[in-house]
Amino acid sequence: MTGMHHMLVHFPLALWALAALMVLVGVCTRGAWGQISRSGLPAVLILAWLGALAAIVTGLLVWPTAANLSSPLTRNHLLMALWATALWTVITLLVWRGGARAFSGGRGAVLLILALAGSGLFTLTGTLGGHLAGAPTPMSQLLERLGWSVYGTFYLPYWALLLLVLLGGICVVAGFRKEDKGDRQ
Repeated sequence: MTGMHHMLVHFPLALWALAALMVLVGVCTRGAWGQISRSGLPAVLILAWLGALAAIVTGLLVWPTAANLSSPLTRNHLLMALWATALWTVITLLVWRGGARAFSGGRGAVLLILALAGSGLFTLTGTLGGHLAGAPTPMSQLLERLGWSVYGTFYLPYWALLLLVLLGGICVVAGFRKEDKGDRQ
């Protein structure tokens, strides 16, 4: 089952990386490339989501649940995988419900910020997975310099917590401002 998990994780990672690029092109370009990105993105996001579910299920089947939850490194890997999947699920729903409007103005900026955050989360997930497979990367060293020991119990460094609160506040304010403008029209 370990080999199956190692194979399956590459599908959502590649598709989410493609989705982040498609969000960037869809938000920043109004020509043919932007239209292609905006119209193709929902399919890419749904395939990535299905791949993520398969990867999470096979990852949970690799070892017994008690073993997964007793190792801080495995617990961190699982948390990051679930957070990344949750964030990309939100992005999928926003693109699906918003259609072309999701890419314009403040909505597009929020979508781009969420895609960058989702990319960061799946990068962390892969980094921790690499540690579990015995193949640490230079990203691991960067995390150590930023104050996160990947082998320790999960915690969020204060700078990351403040950044998340700040980004969340900006997104909430942007959402209310856009809603107010929509009510006046």
